[in-house]
Amino acid sequence: MTTNFTDFDIEAVRRDFPILQQRLSGDMPLVYLDTAATAQKPRCVVAKVVECYEQYNSNVHRGIHQLGDRMTTELESAREKVQRFIGANEPDEIVFTSGTTMSLNIVAHGWGRKFLRPGDEVLVNPMEHHANLVPWQLAAAATGATLRYIPLTADGRLDLSQLDELLTRKTKLIAVTAMSNVLGTINPIDELARRAHDVGALICVDGAQSVPHALTNVRSPQIDFLAFSGHKLYGPTGVGVLYARRQLLEAMDPFLAGGHMIREVFLDSSTWADPPAKFEAGTCPFIQAVGMGAAIDYVNSIGLAKIGHYEHLLSVQAHEKLSQVPGVKIHGPAVEHKGAILSFTVDGVHPHDLSDLLDRRGVAIRAGHHCTMPLHELLNLTATARASLAFYNTPAEVDALVEAVQGARRVFRLK
Repeated sequence: MTTNFTDFDIEAVRRDFPILQQRLSGDMPLVYLDTAATAQKPRCVVAKVVECYEQYNSNVHRGIHQLGDRMTTELESAREKVQRFIGANEPDEIVFTSGTTMSLNIVAHGWGRKFLRPGDEVLVNPMEHHANLVPWQLAAAATGATLRYIPLTADGRLDLSQLDELLTRKTKLIAVTAMSNVLGTINPIDELARRAHDVGALICVDGAQSVPHALTNVRSPQIDFLAFSGHKLYGPTGVGVLYARRQLLEAMDPFLAGGHMIREVFLDSSTWADPPAKFEAGTCPFIQAVGMGAAIDYVNSIGLAKIGHYEHLLSVQAHEKLSQVPGVKIHGPAVEHKGAILSFTVDGVHPHDLSDLLDRRGVAIRAGHHCTMPLHELLNLTATARASLAFYNTPAEVDALVEAVQGARRVFRLK
């Protein structure tokens, strides 16, 4: 199959990412295939963060001086950029957090522990990242609710044939990833949201892998909770987003207590500020949030639809070529049902050894259970190797991955 990459100016994109120009030890060019763990940052994001520190670094919201006013304006501008990026109704539905994990914990604690009751059910599935599973285990243990699991098909997709049995009036929430960080599976969020609302349940979506690579609109379908991270969206580390419908934020309990999230504090009680401040106790990651706003501007300047199409072409190439290497098994569904993530195993080579051998050729992948131990147990594996692609990768880098895997097999003298 011939893949046409000519409609995407990859060289112009790569010039925007200084880290991709470097040579590693042994004079190897960097082939970075670990974007699912953290994405690289374009110059404009780095420049924006430096600008904040050099020109108007000051804490936000309470400083009655010029630097504080400028920093607050930049922060709230970033909030509006996030709102538009995901289609939220208003900026106040955007809560800045430390990342996806914190966002999901806020939902499990602030909503789950307040509203779940004995006999209630939360519907999850085995492909979830621990961040969208463990908080619900804790919430269920604290409230007497029960976790039920949507099973997976043999090719790593949600088995919706059993949804009628699993999704009932007892179900209060579906917690689901929009894109698996291991299998790359793109889950049917539209259908799950509709089915959840039909029985009076809510839906909480882990968008860590999906939001940077595909268009997201929380109003179509109506998503109740959405969590994602800035550092996977080509922005700084240490910042994430929790989106929730305003009435949910108003009803939830705060997760952390302290400064900024209060309205009044007395010796024996306190009252809370309106959202989003209610969930932004202490000093929020304001410079990181502004950097994420710059990352959103950058992604928008290229276009998420264009980015997604190019990444899909890379993924098709990677699947075709890697699957031809003897002993390689790519886990998960067919390429048309997944994002640009390839988790694979090589017969006779442990994923950690494979990752080390690839690194010697300058190819950076990830190896391990990728914070999905139940999924790996289901696959009867302790670990997989994962290559994750982004719009700054090239067809030549896909070839480099395949050649490095073939080289690793030769090291182990595999036929």
